[in-house]
Amino acid sequence: MKKTFIYILCLVLICFLIPILFTKKESVKETISVEKEDNIETYDYGKYNKIKLLHSDTGDVEELDLDTYLLGVVSSEMPANFEEEALKAQAVVARTYTIYKIINGSKHENADVCDDSKCCQAWISKEERFNKWNEEERESNWSKIERAINTTKGKIITYEGKPINAFFHSNSGGTTDTASSVWGGANYPYLQAVQTSGEDAYNQYSSEVSISKEDFISKIKEYHNDFKIDFNLDNQIQILEHTEGERVKTIKIGNLNLSGVEIRNIFGLKSAKFEINIEENNIKFNVIGYGHGVGMSQTGADSMAKQGKNYEEIIKHYYTGVEIIDIV
Repeated sequence: MKKTFIYILCLVLICFLIPILFTKKESVKETISVEKEDNIETYDYGKYNKIKLLHSDTGDVEELDLDTYLLGVVSSEMPANFEEEALKAQAVVARTYTIYKIINGSKHENADVCDDSKCCQAWISKEERFNKWNEEERESNWSKIERAINTTKGKIITYEGKPINAFFHSNSGGTTDTASSVWGGANYPYLQAVQTSGEDAYNQYSSEVSISKEDFISKIKEYHNDFKIDFNLDNQIQILEHTEGERVKTIKIGNLNLSGVEIRNIFGLKSAKFEINIEENNIKFNVIGYGHGVGMSQTGADSMAKQGKNYEEIIKHYYTGVEIIDIV
């Protein structure tokens, strides 16, 4: 009888404990799920409606509404005579770039961004922009840019739920490049090499730079005082490696191996996509494209718009695997 009582008691305890155990497991699972959601929600995009802009020429910091700031960026970064879908793409890219920089830490102590294109994004006030346009085009151009901002209000580009580092440039010369190919370091999965047709129709597509051999040597020695070259010998200048986007990755010049990006900076070339030729007294660069070549090509965006593509198609062409979301 005693044994029977013990068996019954054990059975009751087991029946009671099993639901508790399963309930605890489910409870832990729900907690993990909530934590993941909380991590996503830490990006409160609404707080980026105001930005602090550093004016690089004066050092003054001005607070602006985000879309007011974007009017100055788009009107400065892209010609107003480009197609409206290209201007819309530029608006979304500029908005995304701004929010990415704020979230991931500004380079500036008291400001979110500056107005220098070499550091952040170019920016110009409405008054300054009007002074650069003739009287007939002012209102129509500004209205066109306003429409690009307003019709894409709140739109940003994300990859795996987070704003992307939305690099852009003027003209890719037909093919963009990965960030790691151009600058080294880690790559961004959404910044891949892609092709665009029609960029050769733009003034930014090709350029030439010719420099005397004497000045050529002098400029390199400003950065590398051990530089030596003998133009009487063969193979003194050789491109050793190209990037996926056909830019010069490594070039041998005399006793040095230099990157295409460094050569671009030393000689003020518009792009690292170049050929180099030794002439009798000069060194000549034949350059294709304008800019670093990473992310959206602005002339490529305009070319795509002329072919009937909308701004979302343009963006998803240049940024691989991204989504366009509305943060308003």
